[in-house]
Amino acid sequence: MDQNEHLEALKDIRSMMQRSVRFLSLSGLSGVFAGIYALITAYLAHQRISDPAKAGDPGTINYLFLLALACLVLAISTAFILTSRKARKQGLKIWDETARLAMINLSIPLAAGGLFCLALLRAGIYGFIAPATLLFYGLALVLSSRHTYPMIRQLGLWEIALGIVASFMLGHGILFWSIGFGLMHIIYGAYMYFKFDRA
Repeated sequence: MDQNEHLEALKDIRSMMQRSVRFLSLSGLSGVFAGIYALITAYLAHQRISDPAKAGDPGTINYLFLLALACLVLAISTAFILTSRKARKQGLKIWDETARLAMINLSIPLAAGGLFCLALLRAGIYGFIAPATLLFYGLALVLSSRHTYPMIRQLGLWEIALGIVASFMLGHGILFWSIGFGLMHIIYGAYMYFKFDRA
């Protein structure tokens, strides 16, 4: 074995070790699409709230809730489809131990945050819902990042920072939601796509 063959063997070993501890089939494009869905959702929510005839309508809260739910379902469905396709191309399983650990670490803060936001909704404390979604989502990303790409942690920290700032600037929730769930997802998703997916 010459030096090049040794280096190739080491690269193969490193790649196998990474795959065994990290979920690397996550599609960058799914982040881009999630960001686009979030921006569309934010636009529709802004249109509804800024209409004086509908802003005070009791059905507006239900409309906004269903809008956010539709955005979440679309983002998860797209992520599943694109990640499955990427895993097949790489010859990897979409569901293995690392994917399970990533999902558990992601789900706990998301479930807690969802219940907390429902409590805020029930109490009529609407101003803190957008900051809370950013905070809990950021925590979920930070917790799950040890089982996937390291940059997911950076995205999580940005989401947490935006949530904290939004907590002190109530009344601008849709703007911060657009930045956190829209713009940041598009930026990080595009970066992941060009760095990992295309490679």
